[in-house]
Amino acid sequence: MVDLDRRAFFKHGLKQITETAVQYVDKKTTAKATQWIRPPYAINELAFILACNQCGNCIDACQYKVVFPLPANYGISVVKTPALDLNNKGCHLCTDIPCVTACDTGALKLPELPELSESTANDNEKINTIAFEKMATATIITEECLPFKGPECGACAASCTIEGALTWNGIKPVINNDFCVGCGMCREVCIANPKAIAIRHF
Repeated sequence: MVDLDRRAFFKHGLKQITETAVQYVDKKTTAKATQWIRPPYAINELAFILACNQCGNCIDACQYKVVFPLPANYGISVVKTPALDLNNKGCHLCTDIPCVTACDTGALKLPELPELSESTANDNEKINTIAFEKMATATIITEECLPFKGPECGACAASCTIEGALTWNGIKPVINNDFCVGCGMCREVCIANPKAIAIRHF
């Protein structure tokens, strides 16, 4: 009886230690991940690292070359895993989301597809009904934004395809991060030098 109690005690203690260790690694990994932005629908960072096999399918699937492999200086655990180059190129929010559908490992995973009628229930039409998740946070740098200095601009006006994400207060642009997904298209087309929009991990 004593032996059984001791086994149960050590088993319970080991489980607690394991859970604590996993929580520690998860927290540390998540904190480090603020240095890059993953493609749409990336799963939790620790799970992502474990699932991604660095195959490059998602990178090849992006016709706009926004997805790129992380270099070795970010660490051996993430080298060659995909990230978005949103400070130089915007994500075009492709309706068929090719970077995600190209992933075979589940590192990039679409949410559960909505139910459609049989007449419209093909994969592409289902995918087109999915709203994009937030990838990053976009912020206007008012010190660099031309309308905040006086002259009109509007270069970013037509770049945003998310309703309510980019609005206007007179001639001044306003980003509403309740709707903005952080695609970076407004930054790509910004004509200010340096750019007047910052894209950061959310």
